[in-house]
Amino acid sequence: MISAGDFRNGLTVEIDGNVCQIVEFQHVKPGKGAAFVRTKYKNVITGSVVEKSFRPTEKFPPAHIERKNYQYLYNDGDLYNFMDEETYDQLALAPDVIGDSLKFVRENDVVTMVSWNGNIFAVEPPMFVELEVTECEPGEKGNTATGATKPCTVETGAVVYVPLFVNLGDKLKIDTRTGEYLSRV
Repeated sequence: MISAGDFRNGLTVEIDGNVCQIVEFQHVKPGKGAAFVRTKYKNVITGSVVEKSFRPTEKFPPAHIERKNYQYLYNDGDLYNFMDEETYDQLALAPDVIGDSLKFVRENDVVTMVSWNGNIFAVEPPMFVELEVTECEPGEKGNTATGATKPCTVETGAVVYVPLFVNLGDKLKIDTRTGEYLSRV
């Protein structure tokens, strides 16, 4: 059991039967009355953020979140299919679990499945991917003073804003967390 006095940023605990990750915490000792811990935590399954105060002696069970690598196989229209890299078991997930996390993931790329008590609630793509540009308008010199960008479509169908010098067929390094262009490869 973890007491509220031991909260740290990033700690994952069960609060009221929900898996929550501590986003912010602050130990408060008012002039009058007992000390308390002011906390902001995020429900990792629904994504909602809640602010709540706890007594430092309140205890919560730790939430054990499991991360496991799976290979993304294909999308058959209704379900996204994955394969466990260790046991070769296949798994199919609905689009509501996936969200837009596969926006920069190609077939046969490796992703991380995040689960709690055997229930998968998130799919994490690799932090950086290298994708080829499939559609891109030519950039014109002299159009701008600095920092101009243009939209380009990469091989997964996602649109990324890139500098004017990027051309059709170039390979790009993209940050999947922000969807930003990093460099040409």
